[in-house]
This record gives sequence, structure tokens and C-alpha cells, in this order.
Amino acid sequence: MTQTHEPLGPLLIGIEGLELANGEAACLAHPAVGGVVLFSRNYQDPDQLQTLTHAIRSESGRDLLITVDHEGGRVQRFRQGFTPLPPLGLLGRMYGDHQDMALDMAYRHGRVMATELLVRGVDLSFAPVLDLDRGSRVIGERSFSADPEAVGRLAGHYLAGMHDAGMKTCGKHFPGHGSVEADSHTDDVVDPRSLERIKSSDLLPFEATIDQLDAVMMAHVCYPATDRLPAGYSRRWIGGILRAEMGFSGVVISDDLVMQAALIAGKLSDRLRAALEAGCDVALVCDPAAARELLASLDGAPSDATESLDRLRGRSQHTMEEIETVGEWRHWRQSIKDLEHSQWA
Repeated sequence: MTQTHEPLGPLLIGIEGLELANGEAACLAHPAVGGVVLFSRNYQDPDQLQTLTHAIRSESGRDLLITVDHEGGRVQRFRQGFTPLPPLGLLGRMYGDHQDMALDMAYRHGRVMATELLVRGVDLSFAPVLDLDRGSRVIGERSFSADPEAVGRLAGHYLAGMHDAGMKTCGKHFPGHGSVEADSHTDDVVDPRSLERIKSSDLLPFEATIDQLDAVMMAHVCYPATDRLPAGYSRRWIGGILRAEMGFSGVVISDDLVMQAALIAGKLSDRLRAALEAGCDVALVCDPAAARELLASLDGAPSDATESLDRLRGRSQHTMEEIETVGEWRHWRQSIKDLEHSQWA
């Protein structure tokens, strides 16, 4: 199918399996859809992934943005045939002993991660986590560290690695999910701290890297001392603090609207409307059945997200075979593999 130049919508949706199922191409052609979020259920090996990413674009007839959570550690969606990426927390532990080595490895981690995804047709990994490791059971080792200064420095090198590979960047979860224990996937999450306390801790890594971030993903966390609404539905957090005070001019992305902590805004179509009206440019609906139900309820696209999505595209200029001929690349990848046997693992 020839790709069209029709506008792209603000929804990034999940699909069922290793190839497009019956009816999924039609869903991807819906004007509200702008891209896809891939998971482990969509992955078998690198060749299958490349076939799938090609099919997503060719069978929908649209140049959709293809995304994934591929941070490392327990959140690495593609494993067989990909470099095993250590959790970012390992780099934080290394930073406590050898700062320069840890910063170098953070760069390599981001560069290797991004390169391997781009050559298989994936535009963007929602990375890195900028949350602090301060007691959240869903964040933990996904964070570089409990120390805001360490997170900011390590993330800066990681982001540079992504950019040098040709991938855009996405810091998450704004304004910080790491300092409250509950998991927004399964619980309503409330962080009672004052805005001043959050600014003096959780916001610092975002401030340190704001000029390197192409996108920011919002937290489904409520900070009632600042706003009664969760951050992803909050005009104060998005428009007032992130954009006006911090000067962020990139793309704002909602976390998955099917998560428990997102349900406060009502039915799924109401959640989408609330996120977009609050200032999100793009919204995730990762469950394929929920996405189909939502699309059936929409009359056209809620907004034109083409410009925002175009800002997040990343395509490799080389094949994996060409990249493999570069000795420095092979050294970087091996050094990342070796981290799982290091003293910090």
C-alpha cells in the first residue's frame, strides 16, 4: 500500500502479536492514530521485528511512529538477538566508585540501545528514566540513582549517546514517580509533598537535561499540594511548570491511559480528552482491545499530531551489517554486555 500524507492523530496504540492481525491495519489507518507502542508480545527475533515495523507502515499506508520501552534491566522488550542492557541503577552504583567510567558507560548504553532499535525500524525508545530511586516499587533500578545530581549527569551522557545514534529522547516520568511507593499501573498514586520539596529533588534531573530532551512523558501521579489532578491531566504541571517555568518546548506524552491511576478521568475517551486538553501532544493506549474500543467511539481525530510525531522520528542510515564492521561499535557493545558480570551488577 502506498503511504498517504494525511495528518497523523495523537494516539500511540498497542498491537496483538508478532505480525499484524486481521483488522489491525484498519485500526492503524484510523485518523486518530499516529503510531504504535511495541511490547515483548510483538517480538521474536531481529528479522521478525524488522518485518513487523515495515508492515506497520506499509499495510496502514501511513508513516507511523514506532515506539517501545527499551530501558534495560527488567524493562527491555526485545532480548533474543539484542544486546542485554543492564538496569540504569548499575550505572549509578558505578558512578559512586568511578564517575568518569560510569559517564562513559552511560553514553555507550544509550548509543547501543538506540542503534540496535533504529536499524530494525523502531523510531523511539521511551528513555531514559529520570525518576529518583527513593522507594517506588515500580521504579527501583530503572532509575540511575537516588541522588539528583548523579541522575542528571548520567542521564546527560545517556541522552548524548541516543542523539549520536540518531534517536530522539524521552525523559520520564515528569515530575517524578520515584519518591512514592505505589505503582500507577495498579494503584492510584498520591504524592503529598509540597511543590518546593519536589522542585528541590525530583525535578532537578529534568532541569539538568531539559535542553537534551525531545519529549517528556508525564507521570500518572497526583501531587495534591500542587494540583488535585494527576500530572498527566494537569494544566498546571504541563503548561505552567514544565513549559512556562522550565522552558520545555518539546513533545509532551501521556503515560498509558489504561493504567489504574489514569482511570480517575472517566471512560477512555474522556481520559484521552483530559490528557490532550491539559497539554499532552501524544497519548498512549497500550492494550489492543482498549485501543479498538476507543477508536470505534471516535469520529475522526481529536487533534492533528503530525508535527509533534515528526519531531520524534529516528531512522538509521546504515544496516546492522554495516555497523558491525566498525571496531569501535563492537567494543562498545561488548563493554555493555560485560557489565552484567561486573562488581556493580
